[in-house]
Amino acid sequence: MERIEKKILIEVEATRVFEYLGDPKNLLEIWPSLVEVSNVQLMEGGRSSWDWTYKMAGLRFHGRSETIEAVRPTRRVTKNEKGIPSTLEWTFTQRDHGTEVAVKVDYELPLPLLGHVAELFLRHSNEREAETLLHNLKERLETAVRAGEPPAMAPRAEPPPPTSPRR
Repeated sequence: MERIEKKILIEVEATRVFEYLGDPKNLLEIWPSLVEVSNVQLMEGGRSSWDWTYKMAGLRFHGRSETIEAVRPTRRVTKNEKGIPSTLEWTFTQRDHGTEVAVKVDYELPLPLLGHVAELFLRHSNEREAETLLHNLKERLETAVRAGEPPAMAPRAEPPPPTSPRR
């Protein structure tokens, strides 16, 4: 199991960061190697599940994510069972000049026995990816604040489809 831990200060309120990350479609704006997000299901309490396609080392991986914990506005935990087994733990700590956003990712390298050099390359590449993800999140949210955009709203859970009356 591999681990990446990164943090950044973003000059917006913790609630805004929490809500923005609550919509999986927003990840496409900030996560460089995330290729697709589909079949999004929004649930109560800020939880969601979705399918994704991610590109690593020139290969595409498909999986499904589920928010297993959402504590507004301080914590969000997502688990991926397929594709690249992993857990992403986001924490949001309000500071004087914004929010300290920390992400901890525990993941398994998806490629069997690549060799030591390839594994080192992937670890380094994944570290850079996490840094870029946080910098993109910072840029997106701080730019929105400067532009006067309203705070991100929590996505609403989709109501169940209507049932047909029995005849």
